[in-house]
Amino acid sequence: MKLVPLGDRVVLKQFEAEETTKSGIILTTKSQEKPQEAEVIAVGPGGLVDGKEVTMQVKVGDKVIYSKYAGNEVKLGDEEYVIVKQNDILAIVE
Repeated sequence: MKLVPLGDRVVLKQFEAEETTKSGIILTTKSQEKPQEAEVIAVGPGGLVDGKEVTMQVKVGDKVIYSKYAGNEVKLGDEEYVIVKQNDILAIVE
């Protein structure tokens, strides 16, 4: 199975949370902050969304930074994904 987003939605796969701080302190699972950086797995077609023409600016494989509380978390098989609207993506990491 695969996820195919509709409209201006984008499927993201989050990068793993850091397990240690820069100074070497090991973090417990509860202390680990979810990363806001992810890889684009699938992109919707864009088109007419809420009466406005939307052109998709991200593509599969892009590394992006997205809003902290954006999107819906989805589990498909053993993998976890986040589905966000394109306007919740803040930047593409090059």
